Amino acid sequence: MLTGRLCWVPLLLALGVGSGSGGGGGSRRRRLLAAKVNKHKPWIETSYHGVITENNDTVILDPPLVALDKDAPVPFAGEICAFKIHGQELPFEAVVLNKTSGEGRLRAKSPIDCELQKEYTFIIQAYDCGAGPRETAWKKSHKAVVHIQVKDVNEFAPTFKEPAYKAVVTEGKIYDSILQVEAVDEDCSPQYSQICNYEIVTTDVPFAIDRNGNIRNTEKLSYDKQRQYEILVTAYDCGQKPAAQDTLVQVDVKPVCKPGWQDWTKRIEYQPGSGSVPLFPSIHLETCDGAVSSIQITTELQTNYIGKGCDRETYSERSLQKLCGASSGIIDLLPSPSAATNWTAGLLVDSSEMIFKFDGRQGAKIPDGIVPKNLTDQFTITMWMKHGPSPGVRAEKETILCNSDKTEMNRHHYALYVHNCRLVFLLRKDFDQADTFRPAEFHWKLDQICDKEWHYYVINVEFPVVTLYMDGATYEPYLVTNDWPIHPSHIAMQLTVGACWQGGEVTKPRFAQFFHGSLASLTIRPGKMESQKVISCLQACKEGLDINSLESLGQGIKYHFNPSQSVLVMEGDDIGNINRALQKVSYINSRQFPTAGVRRLRVSSKVQCFGEDVCISVPDVDAYVMVLQAIEPQISLRGTDRLWRPAAQFESARGVTLFPDIKIVSTFAKAETPGEPKATAPKSAVLEEMLHNLDFCDILVLGGDLDPRQECLELNHSELHQRHLDATNSTAGYSIYGVGSMSRYEQVLHHIRYRNWHPASLESRRFRIKCSELNGRYTSNEFNLEVSILHEVKMSDKEHVSHLIVQPPFLQSVHHPESRSSIQRSSVVPSIATVVIIISVCMLVFVVAMGVYRVRIAHQHFTQETEAAKEAEMDWDDSALTITVNPMEKHEEPGHGEEETEEEEEEEVEEDMSSSSSDSEDSEEEEEEEGMGRGRHGQSGARQAQLEWDDSALPY
Repeated sequence: MLTGRLCWVPLLLALGVGSGSGGGGGSRRRRLLAAKVNKHKPWIETSYHGVITENNDTVILDPPLVALDKDAPVPFAGEICAFKIHGQELPFEAVVLNKTSGEGRLRAKSPIDCELQKEYTFIIQAYDCGAGPRETAWKKSHKAVVHIQVKDVNEFAPTFKEPAYKAVVTEGKIYDSILQVEAVDEDCSPQYSQICNYEIVTTDVPFAIDRNGNIRNTEKLSYDKQRQYEILVTAYDCGQKPAAQDTLVQVDVKPVCKPGWQDWTKRIEYQPGSGSVPLFPSIHLETCDGAVSSIQITTELQTNYIGKGCDRETYSERSLQKLCGASSGIIDLLPSPSAATNWTAGLLVDSSEMIFKFDGRQGAKIPDGIVPKNLTDQFTITMWMKHGPSPGVRAEKETILCNSDKTEMNRHHYALYVHNCRLVFLLRKDFDQADTFRPAEFHWKLDQICDKEWHYYVINVEFPVVTLYMDGATYEPYLVTNDWPIHPSHIAMQLTVGACWQGGEVTKPRFAQFFHGSLASLTIRPGKMESQKVISCLQACKEGLDINSLESLGQGIKYHFNPSQSVLVMEGDDIGNINRALQKVSYINSRQFPTAGVRRLRVSSKVQCFGEDVCISVPDVDAYVMVLQAIEPQISLRGTDRLWRPAAQFESARGVTLFPDIKIVSTFAKAETPGEPKATAPKSAVLEEMLHNLDFCDILVLGGDLDPRQECLELNHSELHQRHLDATNSTAGYSIYGVGSMSRYEQVLHHIRYRNWHPASLESRRFRIKCSELNGRYTSNEFNLEVSILHEVKMSDKEHVSHLIVQPPFLQSVHHPESRSSIQRSSVVPSIATVVIIISVCMLVFVVAMGVYRVRIAHQHFTQETEAAKEAEMDWDDSALTITVNPMEKHEEPGHGEEETEEEEEEEVEEDMSSSSSDSEDSEEEEEEEGMGRGRHGQSGARQAQLEWDDSALPY
């Protein structure tokens, strides 16, 4: 090749190539020469494939990088001077190893990292050297594509995705896979980035691991033998490089799984006033690895044995109606037995909440005048009823309420009864101008009528439409039958409860169609219908289930309460959400004084799995809420228990205010706080005041009813209405009722007045107050008040009480007022009393006359013989003493002191007379005559000297 190129030299010299002479002509000649010499472009392959090992600079190309030029062996024109790479920021460069042969090399300008980029593609071109060393018009080859792959180096070790793994297994089972560990490698190539093997480093453990990282147990595990295993696991990539750090796998062994609810307590205590208390704050469901698709939970609070189905307010029916905003005019057909409502006295009472139990042998007659005979076309009947299935195939009618003929005939005007677990209301309208069929019997068929549970029934009558409300839900009659109207007659009607009165068509009138079950709060309201709001209030439970924070239940949880909030149903498809939802279920009782005792709880579950109706059976949770006894209040009535008022005040239009300063205070015994210093003195219970409502206060008249012809109790109705209370007035007393605060009752009692138009005949009047909370569950003390007339004793100025007749000041005069019975006996035998009075007066006059006579004789004798002895201050022996007295002083000081003594004695007599309110008029006349005798004796005694002498030693 070199020999060929040297042959061109003489030819070039002959043509003048390389000569410097010639100027411009020489340059043109050179261009012409170059065009003739550098005729061809260099040539390279169209594509190259190369491999470079990361962290190395040498690229191995296939085929090798060689450029050819057809101008060879011409110098410069046939030589390769450069390779040029086209692309931005490529980490490669191409260098020429031999210009003549055209050999080149591709190398990296900086270290190549496979993890950053695995391959490169770019364009390369070859350039020849032109026509001479100073020529720049090189010719370039066509563009060739170069594709380079980066060869990975196993520089990274495997690492686990989690620093530790945890699993729970059940004893006695062999698992195909307990859990799977996973490691990754940051190398770029499949050879070094893939994990080819896992290995358990810890020795002597009953576990194995496969190439995919699945750990299994090689033998059955025992909870009693070992409850937890900790093993170390490493990983290898396909280059057999181990993991930089082993991972920890913790396997917990649990006993054989039994599906069910865990971490709940059987007894939940509820302190009154605690609000909403969670029932199962830590409960969760164990499904034993079952593939659960959905779960339904039913939580039931069983309170059917508490009161009338649950804990409700135990106020009287009148108070409850008032509290719920019901219209006035309610008539209670089953009231508490009393003197005014004695028709329930013979019935069986089931509890203190006035629940009447009918055993099929009892009935009660409602007295005439309690319920109007004509109920009009609108009225309401309400009741609580608990009833079970009737015995026998064709059971008889069981009458709840019946209005029938009292005598002669056996017509039922209206009735409410149960027949074969159907509730039937009969209403026979009276005959009017239109003698046509009318709706008469309304039938309802409900399962609740015979389920032996308490239910609240309201029958709203707006003839001809009759609607039944049971536990707040509306029910229309499924059957309505028509009948002829009843023709008018003179026969009286009898209203009964618990049975129907059969007064005609029988040999002897009697009760029939007895009721079997329990009734409470049976009322009737003529002329008005009850609203849905009032009905819901009257039957509302004060205890039930609740959910704390409905917003936090989470998505996918459906829940539903029944009307009384005793049943809660929740449904969801996620076990975690269901667990959190059940943990928020709570019990609440809004009563201040709830009924203490047990409330049973039951949680039942229905679990469904994928592709199956029911997969696992979850046992029910049976627990109970223990409602603790509320602190019992001690209601105390305090005030003035004795009043004296002038007769004019009794006769006035305002009368006498009986209880101007009465106070109602409720206290409870406070427990001693731990850590308090113990007193050395005997400890007494610490009482603390509490606030609560009252539902009635009764003011009773003691010692006989009021005489409406001359006395009465009065209270302005405005005082009641503005405090939302009601009252009834009778000759036996005043009854204030309605649910209200103690301060309201105080204010009303302050306005109770007593009037008497003939107070002269009044000795005293006694009254008694007793207040109640929760219809007599908590009662106050009996506060007694006695009212008497303040008598004014008028005496003449000339009359004074003699200190010789009046008892000494250190002796108390005791008065014994006669009782009401002794007055009645004296009125029966007037002759004996008259004789006794006359004899007493005569004896009194005789004693007074003798005393006056002796005093005058003694005074005359002393004036004549011993004037000096009149001023002495002691009793002396006449035979041994001589007394000299200043005659100017003998009647001044003694007279003045005697008048003061007499005034004090007169005041004592007036106080004794005014405080003795039970003395008879004859006794008062006797005292007046006695006082007159004392006055006359006092006049003679005022003229005596201050000294008193022994009368037996004086000569007459």
